[in-house]
Amino acid sequence: MLILSALDFSLPLKNPVIIFSLVLFIILFAPIIFNRIKIPHIIGLIISGIVIGPYGFNLLLRDSSIVLFGTVGLLYIMFTAGLEIDIEEFKKTRLKSFVFGLYTFIFPMLLGTGAAFYILNFDLFPSILLGSMLSTHTLLAYPIVSKYGIARTRAVTLTIGGTIVTDILSLLVLATITGLTRGDIGPSFWIRLFIGCLIFGSIIFLLFPVIARWFFKRFDDNISQYIFVLAMVFLGSFLAEVAGLEAIIGAFLSGLALNRFIPHLSPLMNRIDFVGNAFFIPFFLISVGMLVDVSVLFQGMGAISVAAVMIVVAVLSKYLAAVFTQKTFKLSADERKLIFGLSASRVGATLAIVLVGYNIIIAESASGEPIRLFNEDVLNGAILMILVTCTLSSFAVERASQVLALKEDQQKTAGSDSDEKILISLAYPETVSELVDLGLMLKPRHSEIPVYALHVTDDDKSNGESPATGRKIMEQAVKHAAATESVLFPISRFDVNISNGIIYTIKEHNITDILIGLHQNSRQQDFFGVTAETILKRIPDTIYIYKPVQPFNTLKRLVVAVPPNAELEPGFLHWFDKLMTVAKEAGMPLVFYANDKTSKQLGNATQNLTNPAKIELKEFSNWDDFLIFTSILKKNDLLVIVTSRKGHISFGSQLEKLPYYLSNYFKDNSFIILYPKQLEQGVNMDDIQQSEQSLLDTISPTETLGKVGDSIKRIFKRT
Repeated sequence: MLILSALDFSLPLKNPVIIFSLVLFIILFAPIIFNRIKIPHIIGLIISGIVIGPYGFNLLLRDSSIVLFGTVGLLYIMFTAGLEIDIEEFKKTRLKSFVFGLYTFIFPMLLGTGAAFYILNFDLFPSILLGSMLSTHTLLAYPIVSKYGIARTRAVTLTIGGTIVTDILSLLVLATITGLTRGDIGPSFWIRLFIGCLIFGSIIFLLFPVIARWFFKRFDDNISQYIFVLAMVFLGSFLAEVAGLEAIIGAFLSGLALNRFIPHLSPLMNRIDFVGNAFFIPFFLISVGMLVDVSVLFQGMGAISVAAVMIVVAVLSKYLAAVFTQKTFKLSADERKLIFGLSASRVGATLAIVLVGYNIIIAESASGEPIRLFNEDVLNGAILMILVTCTLSSFAVERASQVLALKEDQQKTAGSDSDEKILISLAYPETVSELVDLGLMLKPRHSEIPVYALHVTDDDKSNGESPATGRKIMEQAVKHAAATESVLFPISRFDVNISNGIIYTIKEHNITDILIGLHQNSRQQDFFGVTAETILKRIPDTIYIYKPVQPFNTLKRLVVAVPPNAELEPGFLHWFDKLMTVAKEAGMPLVFYANDKTSKQLGNATQNLTNPAKIELKEFSNWDDFLIFTSILKKNDLLVIVTSRKGHISFGSQLEKLPYYLSNYFKDNSFIILYPKQLEQGVNMDDIQQSEQSLLDTISPTETLGKVGDSIKRIFKRT
């Protein structure tokens, strides 16, 4: 009792332990409770903020700590939006994004200014500022879209781009009105703003990628990488404020700049999503709820009438913008609903504008009271509008996301190749992460294609150390895949030699794609090694031999050398599709070097894809001049050489020189040697006899007799 009496339970709560515990329990139970009654968890967190806030039961104050974490949550939403966006899709829809940004700015601006001037009888400057406030929107419901896995669809990409356009225009209106009321607007203001934005954009898009590539090449510690990313995001947000823009714009552009360095299927991306969705974003939603003062509904008609006008104009104008966007670009009704839902909610920039307008004092009344640009009715009406639009946005996005996600799943199921299976052969602990990352990128996102990881222990060299090494390798692979929320099926086996173990695993599991790391002691004389050469002779399926020199996420381009007649091989479209998948997942362009005939087929294959990666087709036919790639390749390029097994249609004598070229001139480049699926030409008995003879040569007569004796003992034991 003495201990309890020493604790302070007065309201609002002041004990940091109790405050943090309360917030965590809300983050835990609010989504569970509201999901059961079919209400989006976002609304549950906002309502929880209303209940515990200063205008509810006054359990917590909206102090500096709540504001801090709430601001971090808002910036986190914008950052993840920039990070998850499909860069190539964003480039394709940049015109659509700009048009939607104009629609979603102009409609609220005109309707809001007119309603404030003619219905609410505001002066011109407050009316224009109110219109600009209604033009903004916040991607509050973006976590719902991300949860359903449709963050890279064109409707979402278009809306994200439009958000930046309308927010920038609205904040420019805010800066102009603020300058006019204070009398400090002029040419110098616009020059400062232009120069600031130019320097800010240069730092974000030119300097940030250089720093990120340098950091990721040198530091692979998980914690260091996450802290680095977070630091870059908030540095970008600060630089945006220095340039005269809103911090959310800096966070979004930082996400765009770091997009290609953080693949969607990577442990780092998983950590970013986890921390944001578990902590920062819920904190932001709770802080929004704490702003809502329900008591204004009972304090007269002033705030209610202002709020009613603002809500009607806010919803109607954003709906009109979505309809005009749909009609302009012939989008579906479900895409229109998603665009409307994402753009309906107002929080971040809206609060910034209304608070700036409230704090601008333009005169004093006869009694000495300050006359503000925005009065308290506008402030309270804006808070009610935030609550209504956030609720409407969450419901609209939840329903539209369910429909679009279901349609996307049905399309994937109808066009999926259920026969595909991927095998990653692991031999060295230091290359596990790179091989697993590439193996997981060989399958499309959200695909059900199984990925296996294999480690084979050589029976003849099993002395207790090798099995332990194998277990560590498999544990490392499974753990790395789990960090990306991917499933990796581990296979460990013992065999008379490693190549036999890999070959029989491929046959037993009907593997279609095999990823092998280039062995560590590769020289010109034994470049591929006995294991890889045996697999190439006996397995006709697609094989990728990968030598990583730097982390995959620091690469810029995939440079692909394609031999003549490659289009005539049965595996042509398959490997093309796989490289396209890798390029899309990594956010890299594909540059193909091939002759005219092959290039035409590559172009035709690209046209058949609904959303291909960016590709370039360049002329290359003289494989005797292969060393020209030493001048074509840049430091951060990945060289992919499409080759062929001997005796097949795309095989040329020049391909036999690849080991010499790669071991002498491409030591500092990451490369993949790709063997396409080719028709099996039957079993070559000479190869089998040579393989068997090589095995016998490595075993002494004494060991041979011993193995025979052990085999006879096992037969009698089973009998």
